Amino acid sequence: MVTGANGGIGLAVARRLLSKNPDSLVWLGVHSRRDNADQLADTFGGRAVVISLDVTDRPSWDRVVAEIVAKAGRLDVLVNNAGTHEDSLLATMPAESWDRVLAINLNSVFHGCQSVMRTMIGQRFGRIVNVSSLSALLAPPGQTNYAASKAGVIGFTQSLAKEVARMNITVNSVCPGYVETEAIANLPTDHRKSLLDRIPMRRLGRPEDVAAAIDFLASDDASYITGATLKVDGGIL
Repeated sequence: MVTGANGGIGLAVARRLLSKNPDSLVWLGVHSRRDNADQLADTFGGRAVVISLDVTDRPSWDRVVAEIVAKAGRLDVLVNNAGTHEDSLLATMPAESWDRVLAINLNSVFHGCQSVMRTMIGQRFGRIVNVSSLSALLAPPGQTNYAASKAGVIGFTQSLAKEVARMNITVNSVCPGYVETEAIANLPTDHRKSLLDRIPMRRLGRPEDVAAAIDFLASDDASYITGATLKVDGGIL
């Protein structure tokens, strides 16, 4: 199950999981837009299923998890990728922006993990990967809501990992840096250049770079890794 599956990173994660695991089914969780997810599902036929999910709504989560388990009999991997940002200086930040960013970026991780927990404990197996951000570790100005939410994801991940490790459930997080997505593509040329100057590798990340890290953490090769935070940032930090 991959949330935020209509965006660049979510699509790359789903595509990699489907390509590298030919026997797997992948559910693409989307909220409003689903055009890109539908195209990916068409490419992989019945192995990719687009499913409506409001990540901030617990009943929506419970419905989706029940539907997956009813069809597949189990749920092995959850990638909490859905996220948003509404940047603003704190002095002028609307309270609604704070609430919305925390709900989508952090509350959704709580709802998702708690919703799948009974299934994963019952099958004595699970892989959870939560997508945080470099902003959680190197917070810029104008992102108090975003940085707080993504830092919360890391703390949540570390605590939950200790709770469920004995049940063969791993919980890890990744922190992407500047990744070539729609938000970056629309930046002015001078702003884009300033970003590149900050990256030791002198290139933006690709969604596929983040997908590779998530795929690793969800694989058997990472079975003894839990509570970890993996940076995918080209060496910024």
